[in-house]
Amino acid sequence: MAMTVDLPLEQTGRVTPQAPSARLARYVRPALGLLLPVGLALLWELIVGLGYSNGRLVPPPSRVFATVAELAKSGELSKHIVATLTRVAVGFGLGVVAGTILGAVSGYWALARRLLDPTVQALRAIPSIAWVPLFILWLGIFETSKVALIAVGVFFPVYLGVMGAILSVDRKIVEVGRTFRLSGFAMIRRILLPAVLPAYVVSLRVGLGLGWMFVVAAEFMGASEGLGYLLIDGQQLGKPAQILAAIVIFAILGKTTDWLIEIAAAPFLRWQDAFGKQSGSA
Repeated sequence: MAMTVDLPLEQTGRVTPQAPSARLARYVRPALGLLLPVGLALLWELIVGLGYSNGRLVPPPSRVFATVAELAKSGELSKHIVATLTRVAVGFGLGVVAGTILGAVSGYWALARRLLDPTVQALRAIPSIAWVPLFILWLGIFETSKVALIAVGVFFPVYLGVMGAILSVDRKIVEVGRTFRLSGFAMIRRILLPAVLPAYVVSLRVGLGLGWMFVVAAEFMGASEGLGYLLIDGQQLGKPAQILAAIVIFAILGKTTDWLIEIAAAPFLRWQDAFGKQSGSA
């Protein structure tokens, strides 16, 4: 007489299909971030529509979207977006390269840190606007000065992030690498780089945010195109809808580029067993 034993699904090798609620939660969770801005926009649209405000100084979203559609139809919007994105991309790249190299040298080499870090910290305290007249005098009012200003804004958080991450590496991990007689390159590749990478990604995101902030100051320097130019043009011509449209586009582009950094860094951080991953999957 045959006997049957009911085994759990994990032991039989069969995997239960993902529950529909879990699949739905995967798509709903990212959309939660839209609730606050969309809710506030709808609320303000309702307030203006009911006549509680004329919406002259703070136009409702419908007027802002109409302005965006008008700029897109005329072809001006794409021109301004491409100009701003190009400046941010070039300035971000230069700032990241300089910040990464000097931050790594200062973090890994104590003598370089004593020589470089006091000067870098003093320069970091200078407001961004203070660099504008100097860069105009040195580099003119064209693209070079704008890119240089953005690179300065990106440089400092990347430098601090890399140097601080290297200095905060657990000494016990380094001693393990020395015990196994790892070479200098192997020590960097197998010990320091994985330990520094999470903080480095954060510094890149902070530097990118400052790059978007500095591009506005850069485009105040006699720019004839760019989202910063749209802000100045809207202020001079009394177009609050155009100003808000430029601000909304800045926010969308900034969030999109920040998200791209997260996506690009995710494969290199899969080894992390961090609290954020646990709470995010809950």
